[in-house]
Amino acid sequence: MSTETTALPPIALEDGAGEALWFLGGLVTIKAGGDETAGRVAVMEYRAPHGVGSPLHVHRREDEWFYVLDGRLTFWVGGRTISAGPGSFVYGPRDVPHTFEVASHEARFLLVAEPGGFERFVRAASDVAATPTLPPAPGAPPDLERLTALAAENGIDIIGPPGIPS
Repeated sequence: MSTETTALPPIALEDGAGEALWFLGGLVTIKAGGDETAGRVAVMEYRAPHGVGSPLHVHRREDEWFYVLDGRLTFWVGGRTISAGPGSFVYGPRDVPHTFEVASHEARFLLVAEPGGFERFVRAASDVAATPTLPPAPGAPPDLERLTALAAENGIDIIGPPGIPS
């Protein structure tokens, strides 16, 4: 049995460094993706205002986890509602429906997907951030048909609208 692994260079980014994107009403900064980690992991910092969240969805290729740095989020994972404040960790395994919504005025959290690759969907569904700040308030809701098609191309099934199911 071989234990050979690909040697990778270290990654070290300062606060605010990384690829800044406006994604689903928030600012996502890609810290590392599959290209930098030989496909092992994607790490993103997400900052979003109250009410921003994801559509109800299922990842078919990756597990996803969240670590709340500031603010409060409400998660719905596999039928369970979870209120998560600073220091909270929430894990969404692949093939388990989940969503989240910012419950505080603003929140900042890490979103990690394993293996890497989820960042390709984020890039495809985003605009390059003109500044590393929250995006302007949208004039219209996101194009759900386009978002659903991009998600499907990346192994993600969108199965419901944004918001916490009741």
